[in-house]
Amino acid sequence: MECATPRPAGPSSDEQGTPTTHTERRNFLRFLGASALLGVGTAAGMGGFVRVNAEELLSNKKGLGARWALVIDVWKLRAEIDYQRIIRACHRFHNVPSINERAHEVKWIWTEKYQHAFPTTDISHVPRDIVNKPFLVLCNHCDNPPCVRVCPVKATFKRPDGVVMQDLHRCIGCKFCVVACPYGARSYNWLPPKPFIQDINPEFPIRTAGVVEKCTFCYERLDQGLPPLCVEASDGAILFGDLNNPESSVSKAIATRYTIVRKPELGTQPRIFYVVQEG
Repeated sequence: MECATPRPAGPSSDEQGTPTTHTERRNFLRFLGASALLGVGTAAGMGGFVRVNAEELLSNKKGLGARWALVIDVWKLRAEIDYQRIIRACHRFHNVPSINERAHEVKWIWTEKYQHAFPTTDISHVPRDIVNKPFLVLCNHCDNPPCVRVCPVKATFKRPDGVVMQDLHRCIGCKFCVVACPYGARSYNWLPPKPFIQDINPEFPIRTAGVVEKCTFCYERLDQGLPPLCVEASDGAILFGDLNNPESSVSKAIATRYTIVRKPELGTQPRIFYVVQEG
């Protein structure tokens, strides 16, 4: 099933979906200003606020106070096959197109060199073994996400459990969120993705050209009591759990191992942690 990209009713819009009449532009800019001041973007899309199972997704209690996070142990990812297994699991399920042109590529999870993932870190004090390793990167599902604040139509929003979502039906393709994200975690579909998907998964919608997409922490699996696919495919290298629970696997890992996050100086409060202390 392909999801169409709706455009605002009424006067025509340009190719990026932005208003083209003077009145509509004026209203659009007013809404942007209000969005920046009020931090809008928390309204539900894609079926509304959803149920979340309890800590570690192993009980039947609802984890309504959960604050989900990932902890990636970079020492347990030893070979290229370890990274590719995780990336393929995510991309295959979510019908992420494989486009070789860098200008048009779409990615939910990928690898970066240490210097690109952590550009503000002084590498003179970082072990060589760490600097030379590739790092898995994805949407950081920040506690303070700038992408949510700038979206003019609330297509990107936070669930009660902190997962930063992307409503593909509401997105108008303005790309404000792409610019606002300091982690390069959002992809814009310049091309229709369907021709670039080898094996289409009928359980997940195919996007259209003109919309933004990204990792959504496998929200559809969380609602079934299952962990994100990257966790399942990592063979123990990635932990998933509730930061609000001091007994969770992620809380214990952060408390006992030295971890870092990407660009902490920006104040976005990322929820993807990297274990850089060899265990």
